[in-house]
Amino acid sequence: MEHGETLVSLSVSALKVERDGHVLRVTLARPERRNAFDAALIDELHETFSDVGDARAVVLSGEGPSFCAGADVEWQRSSIDLSYEENVADAMALYRMLEAIDSCPAPVVCCVHGYALGGGSGLVACADIAIAWPDAVFGFTEVRLGIVPAVISPFVLARIGAHARRYFLTGERFGAETALRIGLVSAVSEDAGSACEGVVEDLLRGGPIAVREAKRLVRERPGGEATARIAAARRASDEGQDGLRAFLERRAPGWLERD
Repeated sequence: MEHGETLVSLSVSALKVERDGHVLRVTLARPERRNAFDAALIDELHETFSDVGDARAVVLSGEGPSFCAGADVEWQRSSIDLSYEENVADAMALYRMLEAIDSCPAPVVCCVHGYALGGGSGLVACADIAIAWPDAVFGFTEVRLGIVPAVISPFVLARIGAHARRYFLTGERFGAETALRIGLVSAVSEDAGSACEGVVEDLLRGGPIAVREAKRLVRERPGGEATARIAAARRASDEGQDGLRAFLERRAPGWLERD
């Protein structure tokens, strides 16, 4: 299916999941709650990102005035009465969801507007490429509730490193330009939607397997002989052979011709 044709939608309650040709579009769909997390949304995100099929890119965005305002107030209220072990299980559900996004084999592009607070900023950190509208507001605000951003920390620290020493501790909110400076987002655009579509187009120009393998390379960071074996395997693969021959013959590779 070509871009712009009728989308294929999957029915889930807290998400809109649409297959648009090679692209899977995942939209947080609780606008009345500013797309804040609750157990149902966490479960649906985990299920969706655990199996994206052969999608060549996944676009994650939010419906309504905000991307994701963190934890839902009612969900937080219910957690007050949980036991320690129940709290561990609750936190692990959130961790598994974030891990599924972070380890998604297809590249994940995140389009951020409005509030992206607490776990919302954690979602952004799990994307491969995040583009923010200028109005986006970020923050690791947990300490202001007497808690800490422990579950999102592995993903956020990998993204912003030592900058967390300020923003985890103060719990202050910060804007899109600061998010860009510390590396939480990749770019800020007055038309972030179009910018995200441009990134998706770039992703689709690469070999489908090569793009997934490039993502795995970034995440696993192999060294020495392992890198040589990976390079050799890609060169010898059908996709690699087609891409190299297409370049030398000044033609489009097979994956673009099929599109």
